[in-house]
Amino acid sequence: MVKVFIDQDLCIGCEACPELCPELFDMYPNCDFAYALTEEVPSELEKCAQEAAQTCPVQAILIKD
Repeated sequence: MVKVFIDQDLCIGCEACPELCPELFDMYPNCDFAYALTEEVPSELEKCAQEAAQTCPVQAILIKD
């Protein structure tokens, strides 16, 4: 199972990750930063997490095995 993290120092709040993968990502209210809903990514959502990481314009999404 892989783990996903968002680097809050890099995140610009573009909302790409929750749009692509709402099962894994959301936006903090009144803060303009995204966060991961869970650290451990279920196997059926790994592809979604990878797509979100590749789409992030500032490469703020980190995926680790």
